[in-house]
Amino acid sequence: QVHLVESGGGLVQPGGSLTLSCEPSSSCCSITPMAWNREAPGKEREWVATITLSGTTQYAGFVKGRLTISRDNAQKRTNLQMNSLEAEDTAVYYCKTGLGEWGQGTQVTVSS
Repeated sequence: QVHLVESGGGLVQPGGSLTLSCEPSSSCCSITPMAWNREAPGKEREWVATITLSGTTQYAGFVKGRLTISRDNAQKRTNLQMNSLEAEDTAVYYCKTGLGEWGQGTQVTVSS
């Protein structure tokens, strides 16, 4: 079982930026494609972005160029750089491995 830890969430103003990180709690696992998903209050969890082993990326339509997923395979770290944040981006953000394991989530709150 993979144990992932997300970090970097917090409270930001509209238009602000955050960088989220996801990494295993120990050097346990093989690398896989990785994804970020989010769950807003009262809504279902939705996909945000994915990245392959070689670094090819895909994004949900609502991203509109504001978010960038990246990875460091040596450190098994996956980041989500978030710019021009909007109130509708408020959610708990989760990373996920290609095998379907989830992290515990990190809260992103964009005020007003």
